[in-house]
Amino acid sequence: MPKVVICDTSSLILLHKIGELHILNLVYGDIFTTKEVADEFGEKLPYWIHIEAAKDKKYQQFLATKLDLGEASAMSLAQEMDDSLLILDDLKARKLAKQLNLIFTGTLGVIHKAKRDGKIAMVKPIIDKLLKTNFRISKQVVEEILKKNNE
Repeated sequence: MPKVVICDTSSLILLHKIGELHILNLVYGDIFTTKEVADEFGEKLPYWIHIEAAKDKKYQQFLATKLDLGEASAMSLAQEMDDSLLILDDLKARKLAKQLNLIFTGTLGVIHKAKRDGKIAMVKPIIDKLLKTNFRISKQVVEEILKKNNE
């Protein structure tokens, strides 16, 4: 497991909307985010989510020319921390994270890991709740994650 887990806004919002924010804590324990992400989230963060600032503000500003401020700050922080895992869903942000050789996963990856680690019994009820939000996910990806989890 990575030493540091950094979460972007989308996963926080999605899991909060469906009442499953605690899954992040079940899977990773304490996690980090940035003030920019916390501001975008707009809700009180649980005690196990810690706010940390990226030190290189110029690099963060450069990333913000390509991404939104929350993604840029989270990615900048992940770049600075050793052995980090970044949780983000936005396709454009994931492509850039890959180019920067950052290790990342998304909300579905977190749910899959929760099931694999025995932290939740099933992924389907959680995915069903996600599908009732504005989360964009293809039918093929849903089928793939259900198959991976024998559901």
